[in-house]
Amino acid sequence: MLKFVNLSLRRGPRELLHDVNVTIHHGQKVGITGANGVGKSSLFSLILGALHADTGDVSLPKDLVIAHVAQETPALDKTALEYVLDGDIQLRKLEKEIKQAEENNQGEELAHLYAEMEAIDGYTAISRAATLLHGLGFSSEQEQCEVKMFSGGWRMRLNLAQALMCRSDILLLDEPTNHLDLDAVIWLEAWLNNYKGTLLLISHDREFLDNVADNIAHIENQGIALYAGNYSSFEIRRAEQLASQQSAYEKQQREVQHMHKFVERFRAKATKAKQAQSRVKALERMELIAPAHVDSPFSFSFRQADKMPNPLITLIDVAVGYSAAPLLSNVKLNIHPGDRIGLLGHNGAGKSTLIKLLSGELKALSGNITTAKDLNIGYFAQHQLEQLDFEASPLLHLQRIDPKATENDLRKYLGGFAFNNDMAIEPVAPLSGGEKARLVLALLVYQKPNLLLLDEPTNHLDLEMRHALTIAMQEFDGAMIIVSHDRHLLRTVSDNFYLVANGRVVEFDGSLDDYRQWLSQQLKSLSASTTENEMPQDDALNKKALRQQSAEKRKLLKPLQNKLKNLEKQLQELSSSKSLLEEKLSDNAIYNESNKENLKKLLKDQAEVESSLQQVEFDWLEISEQLEAANN
Repeated sequence: MLKFVNLSLRRGPRELLHDVNVTIHHGQKVGITGANGVGKSSLFSLILGALHADTGDVSLPKDLVIAHVAQETPALDKTALEYVLDGDIQLRKLEKEIKQAEENNQGEELAHLYAEMEAIDGYTAISRAATLLHGLGFSSEQEQCEVKMFSGGWRMRLNLAQALMCRSDILLLDEPTNHLDLDAVIWLEAWLNNYKGTLLLISHDREFLDNVADNIAHIENQGIALYAGNYSSFEIRRAEQLASQQSAYEKQQREVQHMHKFVERFRAKATKAKQAQSRVKALERMELIAPAHVDSPFSFSFRQADKMPNPLITLIDVAVGYSAAPLLSNVKLNIHPGDRIGLLGHNGAGKSTLIKLLSGELKALSGNITTAKDLNIGYFAQHQLEQLDFEASPLLHLQRIDPKATENDLRKYLGGFAFNNDMAIEPVAPLSGGEKARLVLALLVYQKPNLLLLDEPTNHLDLEMRHALTIAMQEFDGAMIIVSHDRHLLRTVSDNFYLVANGRVVEFDGSLDDYRQWLSQQLKSLSASTTENEMPQDDALNKKALRQQSAEKRKLLKPLQNKLKNLEKQLQELSSSKSLLEEKLSDNAIYNESNKENLKKLLKDQAEVESSLQQVEFDWLEISEQLEAANN
């Protein structure tokens, strides 16, 4: 049980929390929400003991194990797998004790330590760590790469895996999905649903909160209100509380009208009937929750593009990559005004590469790309945050784009992105990641694009800014292609999904729920299945091509089948060795003082055989699942 009793907290002159009384019970999964700066991360620091309350108390049971994600990762020489194993503190402690006991020839102590290792499933630790790494997008080869070889985003994934490896009673996660792609988010969601401890989760991903949290702790006005249910339940209850504020409610209703116009536009097109129906459902939900966002500090819309050519961009048999060998081939796309495309696919499959190709940041290796004369691309990617002039203010950034605009007009525009008063004229350098992302979006919106290319636009954005961005994108008349792990955004703004997999880009005839099902059935090494139910096929795919694919599939499966046979042989040999060792250890004479060295060797051999057996069993199960999925 975690209790906050009459808790008050100040950071500098500002009081974040005042006289808070909240109890969180064991096993609850609590989403922590509230505007930026209200004290969500400070609450975690209090629990970890890095901050102390000004008055009141944080009450925790004795010997409680708390896991959290480290914000820094040193450039270590150890492998990714070893780094993740460090998260299991009890395992590492036992390993040191075993090593010391071996050096001191303490046979009886070793027997106890080996039993403890068995009790904590220590012999499966490598398999568990590998499973975590795989779920978070690391390949088998990357498991053996040194930590210092990974970029910042991938190091954050390593920190997350290390936290999940910890045998924790309480798990604190602060924006865990920021550095993940959609596949990893879906995997993490499933992992957290099986977590037995108490989870405290700060997240701006509403669907992630919906699927993981069973309580919402909302921080506002220096207090914490605990709501039973997921984020959608909380949003409805808060909307009911705020709906009485009629003037604010009416303001929100005007924003809802934007969505009405969107739906009406598509209802007139028979080819868009499916998408229109999807929007009707989203609209019904938005109308229900609208008052919950009446106090949002954000209010903006995309400016009307000067020209709207049709088509905007056409790709014919295009290949693209970072070397002579293409990552994507035979790409055929025809982008028209009004197209709203969400890109799906495994990490590394080429989604961001396709976005870079369309933006002009990458050149095609072959094929033809035709762009309209008046094409005006609005491109958002995470690296653009670092390309801001950190010495310049948000106002100066806009003035460089539009020197003729008045300062008053530009400051009013920036106010819609919550850059008010001095914040509009102070340097960008001290801004947070979320504030920099808002500025990049503000600059993008101001330039009147007719094609939006958005690569993870919601990273670091809070729930209110994501809501405002969703509303603005409903009104956008141009074309849009988006990569995002925010499923709510994808559901709300995308009309079509394209699957980037196996070196191809094809239309995915299904919803995000269908994609989740497709994802669960795919092989790690064979990410794109050839069955019709799993992946749509091009209309031009003829019987000859299908036969070729079938032959290629059999060729790919052959090594897996051979590996499975080899693993089965290893299992038989290891099982025999285990039985033989257990038979020797069952002899009471082995525990005599005269057999001390022999006992030590037998115990060590037993531990090694157990560890090898666990690893081979894990490999056997993994290969079996791959073969089963491939043959479905």
